[in-house]
Amino acid sequence: MGMLEEMPLSLDPEDVIAEFEAMTRDAGRVQIETLKKILEENGRTEYLQRWGLDGRTDPESYKSCVPLVTHEDLEPYINRIVDGDDSSILTGNPITTISLSSGTTRGMPKFVPFNDELMESTMQIYKTSYSFRNREFPIGNGKCLQLIYGSRQFKTKGGLAAGTATTNVYRNPLFKRTMKAMHSPCCSPEEVIFGPDFHQSLYCHLLCGLIQREEVQVISSTFAHSIVFAFRTFEQDWEELCTDIREGVLSSRISVPSVRTAMSKLLKPNPELADLIHNKCQGLSNWYGLIPELFPNTRYIYGIMTGSMEPYLKKLRHYAGELPLLSADYGSSEGWIGVNVNPKLPPEMATFAVLPNIGYFEFIPLRQSLDGLEAKPVGLAEVKAGEEYEVIVTSFAGLYRYRLGDVVKVKGFHNSTPELQFICRRNLLLTINIDKNTEKDLQLAVEAAAKVLAENRLEVVDFTSRIDSSTEPGHYVIFWEISGEASDEVLEECCNCLDKSFLDAGYLSSRKVKAIGALELRIVKRGTFHKILDHYVGLGAAVSQFKTPRCVGPTNNKVLQILCNNVVKSYSSTAF
Repeated sequence: MGMLEEMPLSLDPEDVIAEFEAMTRDAGRVQIETLKKILEENGRTEYLQRWGLDGRTDPESYKSCVPLVTHEDLEPYINRIVDGDDSSILTGNPITTISLSSGTTRGMPKFVPFNDELMESTMQIYKTSYSFRNREFPIGNGKCLQLIYGSRQFKTKGGLAAGTATTNVYRNPLFKRTMKAMHSPCCSPEEVIFGPDFHQSLYCHLLCGLIQREEVQVISSTFAHSIVFAFRTFEQDWEELCTDIREGVLSSRISVPSVRTAMSKLLKPNPELADLIHNKCQGLSNWYGLIPELFPNTRYIYGIMTGSMEPYLKKLRHYAGELPLLSADYGSSEGWIGVNVNPKLPPEMATFAVLPNIGYFEFIPLRQSLDGLEAKPVGLAEVKAGEEYEVIVTSFAGLYRYRLGDVVKVKGFHNSTPELQFICRRNLLLTINIDKNTEKDLQLAVEAAAKVLAENRLEVVDFTSRIDSSTEPGHYVIFWEISGEASDEVLEECCNCLDKSFLDAGYLSSRKVKAIGALELRIVKRGTFHKILDHYVGLGAAVSQFKTPRCVGPTNNKVLQILCNNVVKSYSSTAF
């Protein structure tokens, strides 16, 4: 540890905001400088030399020499780094850490380079969004119940540390100092965050929060899913948690020695607190408003709530009661893009102002050009409000003109930097014939059909889909886990509603001419999606980065097997 890492960080939110305002006033110029800096640092690398830039650092030369790429194009280079080749392949300075993406898109995680500059931009994002949040929802010297989990880091064949992007951040000494400067120290000891068993860590997170319930001001996790999952678990375990608090003895379900030792320092017999929590739980109607009852000084709930997290918002609002939900910033395993500077907007309307100094950004307009070819990418300063684009990133960690695969809409501008709304992942989920349905289309269809369930006081706990082409013609299969028993009539109605709610013209016309078969709704046992989560955690994914795969591809055999082995009922649509 150097001197720098031991010094406490001080953070004046107004200074941070002033710096952000200055930088976004001239976003175009900052972008040119940022590209220049990236190319000066990395111009001698094997990858950039291959494209003949010859030391030029202007956007025009860069775009005319260096091609647009996907992860597959860069994989051979990244694999050499992972295997220990420390020559300047993608970056001037050696890469020492590798991030793993959540792996839910293609059934296996992607390796992505991670370095100190990515860590610094992560902290810049954290500090900026904290400063804007703090203006609207100031917090004093409190604590944050952070439902976060560091998966284990491992060494690659070449000796590099590898872990999920979140783990690489949580394990960095800068993270703890930044959280402290933001008055948001975590309730739980490090042994709990880095515990080897996610279920034991979650139980202890809840226990730490309850013991310090008066101090908790913020409840957060990387993704909304983890917060919903935690309080669904609380519904099952609350009596056991109360017993631990009453007797001051940790439940025998916690078997990890380091976690037991750390928790024993916090846990003292407290019958009054146990009674108080017990009475609060007894007094709730169907757990509505659980979070403010348990943690009375909470100002807001914070996490990524956009994209594939939107389906969990209804349940999160149920637990949160009147508390505001604030959507965290916009990034990916590959790096950060934008920061939420309008924290009062509900998550469904959240926008993210691009930080022009953390990478060089280009945007492919999604309207086709006249000759039917893909439109040419435009720069950050050239995007237009109301249009949709695919995001391209050039980062300080060795990604050059990298297609992120995200579709965003420009909602407006903050000074001269665009404010983006996340729309969906570009890769189509469901397509058999001429139909094109994205994750968002699937989500809307499930929401429409879930209303039928809601009339019967039931909810969809989680869902996914697949294409079944073993029959002729192929058809969509939707898997649902629901919160209780529903009659066949209700589920048949849900199945028809799902089929009719895919509004894509290609789907409708294909269904009418029987080029796509009847949609099938399969109901799975309670706990099936929990088994899928455990499967990914077993592969080394971090729970805090877990996203339920919304479409299970043909290569994802293990997840398909879990789903198919747990089907209890199946319905075929009669809508067409």
